[in-house]
Amino acid sequence: MELGAPALRRYLLLLAQEHLEFRLPEITSLLSLCGGKFSGEQEIRVNSPFWILNIPSEEMARGLMKRTVCAKSIFELWGHGRSEGELYASLKNYPVDKMLPYLQSDSTYKVHIHTFNKTLTQAQKIKKIDALEFLPFKGKVNLKNPEHIFWILEDYGMNPNNVPEEPFHLYFGRWIADGQRELIESYSVKKRHFIGNTSMDACLSFIMANHGRVKPNDVVYDPFVGTGGLLISSAHFGAYVCGTDIDYNTIHGLGKASRKNQKWRGPDENIRANLRQYGLEKYYLDALVADSSRPIWRKGMLFDAIITDPPYGIREATRRTGSQKEAVKSVERRYTEEIIPRHPCLKLISNCEQMLSSHTSRRLITMEKVKEFKSGSKPVAIPAEHTILKSNDCILILYRIKMRILTCWMASICHTGDTILSVRSISVV
Repeated sequence: MELGAPALRRYLLLLAQEHLEFRLPEITSLLSLCGGKFSGEQEIRVNSPFWILNIPSEEMARGLMKRTVCAKSIFELWGHGRSEGELYASLKNYPVDKMLPYLQSDSTYKVHIHTFNKTLTQAQKIKKIDALEFLPFKGKVNLKNPEHIFWILEDYGMNPNNVPEEPFHLYFGRWIADGQRELIESYSVKKRHFIGNTSMDACLSFIMANHGRVKPNDVVYDPFVGTGGLLISSAHFGAYVCGTDIDYNTIHGLGKASRKNQKWRGPDENIRANLRQYGLEKYYLDALVADSSRPIWRKGMLFDAIITDPPYGIREATRRTGSQKEAVKSVERRYTEEIIPRHPCLKLISNCEQMLSSHTSRRLITMEKVKEFKSGSKPVAIPAEHTILKSNDCILILYRIKMRILTCWMASICHTGDTILSVRSISVV
Protein backbone atom coordinates (compact mmCIF):
# COMPACT_ATOMS: atom_id res chain seq x y z
CA MET A 1 0.00 0.00 0.00
CA GLU A 2 1.19 3.50 -0.71
CA LEU A 3 0.81 6.71 1.19
CA GLY A 4 -1.22 9.33 -0.59
CA ALA A 5 1.22 12.27 -0.30
CA PRO A 6 3.60 14.13 -2.65
CA ALA A 7 7.34 13.43 -2.97
CA LEU A 8 7.15 10.03 -1.34
CA ARG A 9 10.32 8.13 -0.44
CA ARG A 10 10.61 4.37 -0.20
CA TYR A 11 11.23 2.75 3.16
CA LEU A 12 11.56 -0.86 4.23
CA LEU A 13 9.76 -1.87 7.41
CA LEU A 14 11.02 -4.93 9.31
CA LEU A 15 8.21 -6.36 11.45
CA ALA A 16 7.99 -8.81 14.33
CA GLN A 17 6.28 -12.09 13.46
CA GLU A 18 3.58 -12.02 16.14
CA HIS A 19 0.02 -10.65 16.24
CA LEU A 20 0.07 -10.62 12.45
CA GLU A 21 -3.48 -9.31 12.02
CA PHE A 22 -2.80 -6.41 14.37
CA ARG A 23 0.19 -5.03 12.45
CA LEU A 24 -1.42 -3.30 9.46
CA PRO A 25 -4.08 -1.46 11.54
CA GLU A 26 -1.36 -0.34 13.97
CA ILE A 27 0.91 1.00 11.24
CA THR A 28 -2.06 2.64 9.47
CA SER A 29 -3.22 4.32 12.70
CA LEU A 30 0.26 5.58 13.57
CA LEU A 31 0.89 6.96 10.08
CA SER A 32 -2.43 8.77 10.34
CA LEU A 33 -1.35 10.12 13.73
CA CYS A 34 1.88 11.40 12.11
CA GLY A 35 0.01 13.05 9.24
CA GLY A 36 0.31 10.28 6.63
CA LYS A 37 -2.30 8.22 4.83
CA PHE A 38 -2.50 4.87 3.05
CA SER A 39 -3.87 5.11 -0.48
CA GLY A 40 -4.28 1.37 -1.03
CA GLU A 41 -2.66 1.44 -4.48
CA GLN A 42 0.05 -1.09 -3.64
CA GLU A 43 -0.49 -4.49 -2.07
CA ILE A 44 1.45 -5.48 1.04
CA ARG A 45 2.25 -9.12 1.80
CA VAL A 46 0.43 -9.05 5.12
CA ASN A 47 2.15 -12.08 6.67
CA SER A 48 5.64 -11.13 5.53
CA PRO A 49 8.12 -9.48 7.93
CA PHE A 50 9.20 -7.10 5.12
CA TRP A 51 6.95 -4.25 3.95
CA ILE A 52 7.88 -1.52 1.50
CA LEU A 53 6.16 1.76 2.38
CA ASN A 54 6.13 5.09 0.60
CA ILE A 55 6.43 7.79 3.26
CA PRO A 56 6.73 11.56 2.68
CA SER A 57 9.70 12.16 4.97
CA GLU A 58 12.30 10.59 7.22
CA GLU A 59 10.83 12.58 10.10
CA MET A 60 7.50 10.80 9.66
CA ALA A 61 9.30 7.44 9.49
CA ARG A 62 11.03 8.23 12.80
CA GLY A 63 7.72 9.32 14.31
CA LEU A 64 6.19 5.98 13.34
CA MET A 65 9.01 4.06 15.03
CA LYS A 66 8.68 6.08 18.25
CA ARG A 67 5.29 4.41 18.77
CA THR A 68 5.08 1.02 17.07
CA VAL A 69 5.56 -2.23 18.98
CA CYS A 70 4.77 -4.38 15.93
CA ALA A 71 7.77 -3.21 13.89
CA LYS A 72 11.42 -3.79 14.74
CA SER A 73 13.21 -1.33 12.43
CA ILE A 74 12.76 0.93 9.42
CA PHE A 75 15.27 1.60 6.62
CA GLU A 76 15.62 4.03 3.77
CA LEU A 77 15.39 1.58 0.87
CA TRP A 78 18.21 1.95 -1.66
CA GLY A 79 17.57 -1.22 -3.64
CA HIS A 80 15.75 -4.56 -3.73
CA GLY A 81 15.21 -7.53 -6.00
CA ARG A 82 14.40 -11.23 -6.28
CA SER A 83 18.05 -12.16 -6.86
CA GLU A 84 21.49 -10.71 -6.16
CA GLY A 85 21.68 -9.51 -9.75
CA GLU A 86 18.38 -7.64 -9.46
CA LEU A 87 19.47 -6.14 -6.12
CA TYR A 88 22.79 -4.88 -7.54
CA ALA A 89 21.06 -3.45 -10.63
CA SER A 90 18.55 -1.69 -8.38
CA LEU A 91 21.36 -0.21 -6.27
CA LYS A 92 23.19 1.05 -9.36
CA ASN A 93 20.00 2.85 -10.44
CA TYR A 94 19.55 4.54 -7.06
CA PRO A 95 20.39 8.30 -7.35
CA VAL A 96 24.02 8.88 -6.32
CA ASP A 97 23.19 12.31 -4.89
CA LYS A 98 20.96 10.60 -2.29
CA MET A 99 23.77 8.20 -1.33
CA LEU A 100 26.69 10.64 -1.07
CA PRO A 101 25.69 12.42 2.20
CA TYR A 102 26.15 9.08 4.00
CA LEU A 103 29.31 7.91 2.20
CA GLN A 104 31.66 10.83 2.87
CA SER A 105 35.34 10.23 3.65
CA ASP A 106 35.02 11.79 7.12
CA SER A 107 32.14 9.46 8.12
CA THR A 108 32.08 5.98 9.66
CA TYR A 109 29.81 3.09 8.78
CA LYS A 110 29.17 -0.62 9.06
CA VAL A 111 27.13 -3.17 7.10
CA HIS A 112 24.84 -5.56 8.94
CA ILE A 113 23.23 -8.68 7.45
CA HIS A 114 19.78 -9.88 8.54
CA THR A 115 18.22 -13.09 7.24
CA PHE A 116 14.69 -14.31 7.86
CA ASN A 117 14.20 -18.10 8.16
CA LYS A 118 17.86 -18.94 7.54
CA THR A 119 21.22 -18.65 9.35
CA LEU A 120 24.35 -17.73 7.41
CA THR A 121 27.95 -18.49 8.32
CA GLN A 122 30.35 -15.62 8.95
CA ALA A 123 32.15 -16.43 5.70
CA GLN A 124 28.89 -16.19 3.75
CA LYS A 125 28.14 -12.82 5.34
CA ILE A 126 31.58 -11.42 4.47
CA LYS A 127 31.18 -12.60 0.87
CA LYS A 128 27.85 -10.75 0.55
CA ILE A 129 29.33 -7.57 2.03
CA ASP A 130 32.37 -7.71 -0.28
CA ALA A 131 30.03 -7.99 -3.27
CA LEU A 132 28.90 -4.40 -2.59
CA GLU A 133 32.31 -2.95 -3.44
CA PHE A 134 30.78 -1.12 -6.42
CA LEU A 135 29.03 1.27 -4.00
CA PRO A 136 31.02 4.51 -3.49
CA PHE A 137 31.86 3.98 0.20
CA LYS A 138 34.61 6.49 1.16
CA GLY A 139 34.36 6.48 4.95
CA LYS A 140 35.98 4.22 7.53
CA VAL A 141 34.48 1.02 8.90
CA ASN A 142 33.52 1.28 12.58
CA LEU A 143 31.81 -1.80 13.98
CA LYS A 144 31.24 -0.44 17.50
CA ASN A 145 29.92 3.10 17.04
CA PRO A 146 29.33 3.95 13.38
CA GLU A 147 27.60 7.11 12.18
CA HIS A 148 25.68 5.20 9.51
CA ILE A 149 24.48 1.59 9.49
CA PHE A 150 23.57 -0.18 6.27
CA TRP A 151 21.62 -3.43 6.20
CA ILE A 152 21.38 -6.30 3.76
CA LEU A 153 18.09 -8.11 4.43
CA GLU A 154 17.18 -11.46 2.88
CA ASP A 155 13.80 -13.19 2.94
CA TYR A 156 13.92 -17.00 2.71
CA GLY A 157 10.17 -17.52 2.96
CA MET A 158 7.78 -18.58 5.70
CA ASN A 159 8.33 -22.35 5.72
CA PRO A 160 11.07 -23.44 8.18
CA ASN A 161 10.81 -27.01 6.88
CA ASN A 162 11.61 -26.04 3.29
CA VAL A 163 14.29 -23.33 3.29
CA PRO A 164 15.54 -22.48 -0.22
CA GLU A 165 19.19 -22.11 -1.12
CA GLU A 166 18.65 -18.58 -2.44
CA PRO A 167 16.39 -15.92 -0.91
CA PHE A 168 13.04 -14.99 -2.42
CA HIS A 169 13.66 -11.26 -1.85
CA LEU A 170 16.74 -9.17 -1.07
CA TYR A 171 16.84 -5.61 0.26
CA PHE A 172 19.55 -3.02 0.97
CA GLY A 173 18.98 0.17 2.91
CA ARG A 174 20.17 2.71 5.44
CA TRP A 175 19.00 2.13 8.99
CA ILE A 176 16.74 4.94 10.24
CA ALA A 177 15.31 3.89 13.61
CA ASP A 178 14.14 0.98 15.75
CA GLY A 179 10.62 0.43 17.06
CA GLN A 180 9.53 0.23 20.69
CA ARG A 181 9.79 -3.53 21.18
CA GLU A 182 11.71 -2.99 24.43
CA LEU A 183 8.48 -1.71 26.02
CA ILE A 184 7.14 -5.28 26.02
CA GLU A 185 9.86 -6.33 28.45
CA SER A 186 10.11 -3.17 30.54
CA TYR A 187 6.32 -3.10 31.10
CA SER A 188 5.98 -6.87 31.48
CA VAL A 189 3.12 -8.00 33.72
CA LYS A 190 5.60 -10.32 35.47
CA LYS A 191 7.37 -7.26 36.88
CA ARG A 192 4.22 -5.26 37.67
CA HIS A 193 3.33 -4.31 41.21
CA PHE A 194 -0.43 -4.97 40.99
CA ILE A 195 -1.85 -7.68 38.72
CA GLY A 196 -4.96 -9.81 38.38
CA ASN A 197 -5.83 -13.10 36.71
CA THR A 198 -6.84 -11.33 33.51
CA SER A 199 -4.32 -8.45 33.36
CA MET A 200 -3.62 -7.49 29.75
CA ASP A 201 -0.10 -8.32 28.57
CA ALA A 202 2.12 -5.36 27.72
CA CYS A 203 2.39 -6.00 23.98
CA LEU A 204 -1.36 -6.01 23.35
CA SER A 205 -1.83 -3.03 25.68
CA PHE A 206 0.50 -0.89 23.57
CA ILE A 207 -1.02 -2.20 20.33
CA MET A 208 -4.48 -1.17 21.55
CA ALA A 209 -3.23 2.30 22.53
CA ASN A 210 -1.72 2.66 19.06
CA HIS A 211 -4.90 1.47 17.35
CA GLY A 212 -6.67 4.12 19.43
CA ARG A 213 -4.21 6.80 18.23
CA VAL A 214 -3.63 7.91 21.81
CA LYS A 215 -1.55 11.08 21.99
CA PRO A 216 -0.30 13.48 24.69
CA ASN A 217 -2.99 15.31 26.70
CA ASP A 218 -5.79 13.00 25.52
CA VAL A 219 -8.26 11.77 28.12
CA VAL A 220 -8.59 7.98 27.86
CA TYR A 221 -11.27 5.95 29.60
CA ASP A 222 -11.47 2.19 30.29
CA PRO A 223 -14.97 1.09 31.43
CA PHE A 224 -13.65 -2.36 32.45
CA VAL A 225 -10.41 -1.15 33.98
CA GLY A 226 -9.46 -4.17 36.13
CA THR A 227 -5.87 -3.69 37.31
CA GLY A 228 -5.28 -0.82 34.87
CA GLY A 229 -3.07 -2.45 32.25
CA LEU A 230 -4.60 -0.43 29.41
CA LEU A 231 -4.32 2.79 31.41
CA ILE A 232 -0.57 2.25 31.75
CA SER A 233 0.08 2.00 28.01
CA SER A 234 -2.03 5.10 27.31
CA ALA A 235 -0.31 7.05 30.09
CA HIS A 236 3.08 6.08 28.65
CA PHE A 237 2.11 8.02 25.52
CA GLY A 238 1.16 11.08 27.58
CA ALA A 239 -2.61 10.63 27.96
CA TYR A 240 -4.56 11.27 31.15
CA VAL A 241 -6.36 8.09 32.16
CA CYS A 242 -9.34 6.98 34.21
CA GLY A 243 -11.57 3.93 34.47
CA THR A 244 -14.42 2.10 36.11
CA ASP A 245 -14.97 -1.48 37.19
CA ILE A 246 -17.81 -3.30 38.94
CA ASP A 247 -15.40 -5.22 41.19
CA TYR A 248 -14.90 -3.26 44.43
CA ASN A 249 -11.97 -5.42 45.55
CA THR A 250 -10.07 -4.89 42.30
CA ILE A 251 -10.55 -1.11 42.31
CA HIS A 252 -9.36 -0.86 45.93
CA GLY A 253 -6.67 -3.55 45.74
CA LEU A 254 -8.31 -5.82 48.30
CA GLY A 255 -8.87 -9.57 48.56
CA LYS A 256 -6.83 -12.55 47.45
CA ALA A 257 -3.64 -12.04 45.48
CA SER A 258 -3.13 -13.37 41.96
CA ARG A 259 0.56 -14.09 42.46
CA LYS A 260 1.86 -17.51 43.32
CA ASN A 261 2.86 -17.98 46.99
CA GLN A 262 1.00 -14.81 48.04
CA LYS A 263 -2.34 -15.23 49.79
CA TRP A 264 -3.58 -11.65 50.15
CA ARG A 265 -2.89 -8.41 48.31
CA GLY A 266 -0.55 -5.96 49.99
CA PRO A 267 -1.54 -2.53 51.38
CA ASP A 268 -0.24 -0.66 48.31
CA GLU A 269 -1.42 -2.94 45.50
CA ASN A 270 -3.71 -0.79 43.38
CA ILE A 271 -3.97 0.95 40.00
CA ARG A 272 -2.32 4.15 41.22
CA ALA A 273 0.68 2.16 42.48
CA ASN A 274 1.04 0.58 39.02
CA LEU A 275 1.30 3.97 37.34
CA ARG A 276 3.64 5.18 40.07
CA GLN A 277 5.90 2.20 39.36
CA TYR A 278 6.53 3.51 35.84
CA GLY A 279 6.69 7.20 36.76
CA LEU A 280 3.24 7.85 35.26
CA GLU A 281 1.21 8.76 38.35
CA LYS A 282 0.75 12.36 37.19
CA TYR A 283 -1.44 11.05 34.34
CA TYR A 284 -3.78 9.12 36.65
CA LEU A 285 -7.18 10.79 37.15
CA ASP A 286 -9.15 8.18 39.11
CA ALA A 287 -10.91 4.81 39.05
CA LEU A 288 -14.53 4.38 40.15
CA VAL A 289 -16.65 1.43 41.19
CA ALA A 290 -19.45 1.32 38.62
CA ASP A 291 -21.50 -1.00 36.40
CA SER A 292 -20.64 -0.12 32.81
CA SER A 293 -23.87 -1.63 31.48
CA ARG A 294 -25.58 1.40 33.04
CA PRO A 295 -24.65 4.93 31.89
CA ILE A 296 -23.10 6.93 34.73
CA TRP A 297 -21.72 9.99 32.95
CA ARG A 298 -23.37 13.33 32.37
CA LYS A 299 -24.25 14.29 28.80
CA GLY A 300 -21.46 15.85 26.78
CA MET A 301 -18.09 15.02 25.23
CA LEU A 302 -15.77 13.70 27.91
CA PHE A 303 -13.14 11.41 26.39
CA ASP A 304 -10.76 11.35 23.45
CA ALA A 305 -10.55 7.55 23.39
CA ILE A 306 -12.21 4.58 25.04
CA ILE A 307 -9.90 1.57 25.15
CA THR A 308 -11.09 -1.50 26.99
CA ASP A 309 -10.96 -5.26 27.40
CA PRO A 310 -14.53 -6.33 28.23
CA PRO A 311 -15.19 -9.51 30.23
CA TYR A 312 -16.16 -12.36 27.94
CA GLY A 313 -16.31 -15.40 30.19
CA ILE A 314 -13.49 -17.43 28.66
CA ARG A 315 -11.13 -17.51 31.64
CA GLU A 316 -13.58 -17.83 34.51
CA ALA A 317 -15.23 -21.11 35.45
CA THR A 318 -18.85 -21.42 34.33
CA ARG A 319 -21.53 -23.93 35.20
CA ARG A 320 -21.67 -26.81 32.70
CA THR A 321 -25.15 -27.46 31.30
CA GLY A 322 -26.37 -30.17 28.98
CA SER A 323 -24.36 -33.11 27.73
CA GLN A 324 -20.79 -32.97 26.47
CA LYS A 325 -22.11 -33.72 22.99
CA GLU A 326 -24.33 -30.62 23.06
CA ALA A 327 -21.48 -28.43 24.32
CA VAL A 328 -19.18 -29.52 21.48
CA LYS A 329 -21.91 -28.97 18.92
CA SER A 330 -22.48 -25.40 20.10
CA VAL A 331 -18.79 -24.55 19.67
CA GLU A 332 -19.05 -25.42 15.98
CA ARG A 333 -21.07 -22.26 15.35
CA ARG A 334 -19.02 -19.95 13.14
CA TYR A 335 -18.12 -16.31 13.68
CA THR A 336 -19.99 -13.87 11.44
CA GLU A 337 -19.76 -10.13 10.89
CA GLU A 338 -23.35 -9.68 12.11
CA ILE A 339 -22.35 -10.15 15.74
CA ILE A 340 -19.92 -7.20 15.71
CA PRO A 341 -21.29 -4.26 17.77
CA ARG A 342 -22.52 -1.41 15.55
CA HIS A 343 -23.76 2.13 15.97
CA PRO A 344 -24.63 4.77 13.33
CA CYS A 345 -22.22 7.25 14.94
CA LEU A 346 -19.30 4.82 14.88
CA LYS A 347 -17.33 3.65 11.84
CA LEU A 348 -15.58 0.28 11.95
CA ILE A 349 -11.86 0.86 11.30
CA SER A 350 -10.41 -2.60 11.87
CA ASN A 351 -11.36 -6.04 13.16
CA CYS A 352 -8.36 -8.19 14.13
CA GLU A 353 -8.49 -11.78 15.33
CA GLN A 354 -6.21 -13.43 17.91
CA MET A 355 -6.54 -17.19 18.23
CA LEU A 356 -6.77 -18.45 21.82
CA SER A 357 -7.25 -22.14 21.15
CA SER A 358 -8.30 -24.47 18.36
CA HIS A 359 -11.93 -23.37 18.65
CA THR A 360 -11.98 -19.90 20.24
CA SER A 361 -10.53 -16.50 19.46
CA ARG A 362 -10.89 -12.91 20.53
CA ARG A 363 -11.07 -9.82 18.36
CA LEU A 364 -9.75 -6.30 18.64
CA ILE A 365 -12.46 -4.06 17.23
CA THR A 366 -11.48 -0.45 16.53
CA MET A 367 -14.16 2.14 15.77
CA GLU A 368 -14.01 5.85 15.04
CA LYS A 369 -16.73 8.31 15.94
CA VAL A 370 -17.77 10.02 12.69
CA LYS A 371 -20.71 12.17 13.81
CA GLU A 372 -22.33 13.54 16.92
CA PHE A 373 -24.59 11.32 18.96
CA LYS A 374 -28.32 12.05 19.12
CA SER A 375 -30.73 10.51 21.57
CA GLY A 376 -32.65 8.87 18.73
CA SER A 377 -29.61 6.95 17.50
CA LYS A 378 -30.01 3.21 17.99
CA PRO A 379 -27.63 0.26 17.56
CA VAL A 380 -28.17 -2.17 14.72
CA ALA A 381 -30.59 -4.92 15.70
CA ILE A 382 -29.34 -8.46 16.36
CA PRO A 383 -30.42 -11.04 13.75
CA ALA A 384 -33.14 -13.33 15.07
CA GLU A 385 -31.04 -16.47 14.57
CA HIS A 386 -28.54 -15.21 17.18
CA THR A 387 -31.12 -14.81 19.95
CA ILE A 388 -31.93 -18.52 20.34
CA LEU A 389 -28.70 -20.24 21.28
CA LYS A 390 -27.62 -22.77 23.86
CA SER A 391 -24.63 -23.68 26.04
CA ASN A 392 -21.46 -21.60 25.57
CA ASP A 393 -22.94 -19.63 22.67
CA CYS A 394 -25.51 -18.12 24.99
CA ILE A 395 -22.83 -16.50 27.14
CA LEU A 396 -21.04 -15.04 24.16
CA ILE A 397 -23.98 -13.74 22.16
CA LEU A 398 -25.93 -12.42 25.14
CA TYR A 399 -22.86 -10.47 26.10
CA ARG A 400 -22.94 -8.84 22.67
CA ILE A 401 -26.50 -7.68 23.37
CA LYS A 402 -25.13 -5.76 26.33
CA MET A 403 -22.22 -4.58 24.19
CA ARG A 404 -24.64 -2.99 21.72
CA ILE A 405 -26.15 -1.03 24.59
CA LEU A 406 -22.65 -0.12 25.66
CA THR A 407 -21.64 1.18 22.22
CA CYS A 408 -24.74 3.39 22.28
CA TRP A 409 -23.75 5.35 25.36
CA MET A 410 -20.06 5.25 24.45
CA ALA A 411 -20.92 7.10 21.26
CA SER A 412 -22.45 9.88 23.34
CA ILE A 413 -19.37 10.65 25.47
CA CYS A 414 -16.60 10.73 22.83
CA HIS A 415 -15.36 13.55 20.63
CA THR A 416 -15.97 13.35 16.89
CA GLY A 417 -13.10 12.86 14.43
CA ASP A 418 -9.91 11.35 15.75
CA THR A 419 -11.62 9.52 18.61
CA ILE A 420 -11.26 5.76 18.53
CA LEU A 421 -13.18 3.10 20.42
CA SER A 422 -11.19 -0.11 20.85
CA VAL A 423 -12.98 -3.09 22.36
CA ARG A 424 -12.37 -6.81 22.35
CA SER A 425 -14.87 -9.63 22.39
CA ILE A 426 -14.71 -13.41 22.28
CA SER A 427 -16.01 -15.36 19.30
CA VAL A 428 -16.58 -19.00 18.48
CA VAL A 429 -14.83 -20.10 15.29
